[in-house]
Amino acid sequence: MSKPGPRVALFVTCLVDLYRPSVGFAAVSLLERAGCTVEVPAQQTCCGQPAFNSGDRATAKAIARQVLAAFQGYDYVVVPSGSCGGMIRSHFPELFVDEPDTALQVEHLAARTYELVSFLVDVLGVTETGAPAFPRTVTYHDSCSGLRELGVKAQPRALLSKVEGVSLTELPGAEICCGFGGTFCVKYPDISDKMVGEKAADIERTGAEVLLAGDLGCLLNMAGKLSRQGSRVEVRHVAEVLAGTADAPPIGRT
Repeated sequence: MSKPGPRVALFVTCLVDLYRPSVGFAAVSLLERAGCTVEVPAQQTCCGQPAFNSGDRATAKAIARQVLAAFQGYDYVVVPSGSCGGMIRSHFPELFVDEPDTALQVEHLAARTYELVSFLVDVLGVTETGAPAFPRTVTYHDSCSGLRELGVKAQPRALLSKVEGVSLTELPGAEICCGFGGTFCVKYPDISDKMVGEKAADIERTGAEVLLAGDLGCLLNMAGKLSRQGSRVEVRHVAEVLAGTADAPPIGRT
């Protein structure tokens, strides 16, 4: 009798829930194909990052308590976003250094929380996702939190290399911020616009047909800039290609 797979809770994220639910469905598909039992806790809300980045530690801490309660009892928590995953893994523990008992629970939550593609490759050992052919030239943007806080770099490229038809052209400055930065784009819109403008120019120079990334905030930011410039580059979350659900309209288009 085969051993049952891990029980995984999907942290959907606010942006996926509100702007791109197809990413959530793609994540569920990928996890179930890999043998996981997937649940989506109904009481989940935000990860608290906007409050945390704005210096509102009290609100961030209250939200963290809610996340802690919602995701109790699962083997793993998986997030299709390096930004939200980084918040839980790297910053939740900072909020509870003055509460030893709660800190232990938070550290346990942080230790079993993973970004989606990293979880597939690093924890489950997935080498290919069974995605249908995607005969397109793509380029990939490495989102800041996923790259710097969670070490997500090689994993999406490894899985994409096994998708028939995908031709990856590396993006110059792939590790440079797109200018979104959560509340950064609200506080410093002129700087943010300059940054995403430079990113859009780099994307165009690759000649790629499709831009991929693993964080919807970055994708929305870059898709918006490319669209305003009249670009024909399609923007998609990497999970949609890996799950074979890239038949939805590109991000930023209806």
